[in-house]
Amino acid sequence: MASVLEIVRGISQAMSNTHDGALDENGDPIKIGLRREEEIPITDKRVVDGFSIRMFGDKICIYYNSEVTMKEVHANGFENDINGYIDAVTSHLKKQFKTATGEALNLTKDGDSDIDVQHMSRVRSWVIAKQDYKVGNYGKEVDTLYQESEEKLDKAIKDILSIGKEVGDGAKKNQSDSRKKSDQ
Repeated sequence: MASVLEIVRGISQAMSNTHDGALDENGDPIKIGLRREEEIPITDKRVVDGFSIRMFGDKICIYYNSEVTMKEVHANGFENDINGYIDAVTSHLKKQFKTATGEALNLTKDGDSDIDVQHMSRVRSWVIAKQDYKVGNYGKEVDTLYQESEEKLDKAIKDILSIGKEVGDGAKKNQSDSRKKSDQ
């Protein structure tokens, strides 16, 4: 099993050629499955869409954003279309990770997707969707890191509370405090 650093480096390498217009080793455009890759007549505007990822703990969050019309938002199956784009990104990420590291990237959905549509004008809107995934490749290593950090946090909180308790109980006070008891 790979270390956390090796997995993060593999995901970073998988994301390295995901920008619009990226080419593979043969000089062909890299196809991810987004709307920007569809054939567009010269008279039509360019589709604005893309994605990014964020990693935290044992999870990875895939974000998809795009400009959409209100007609698309109100059409049946809009959520399924957006989830399909997220699934396409996830599939591409897994494939590129396998190419970069030789190992399979194990991602399992963690909850439902969150789709936010923001109004720009009467015609256009902006959609931002995110889906959290649990990274199965980490194994016990990340759980150990969480346990160690929780133990350190618990100890720090107990130390702070014990200091406050000592002062409150009238225990040893600061020697530099020269106030008279009547002032207190």
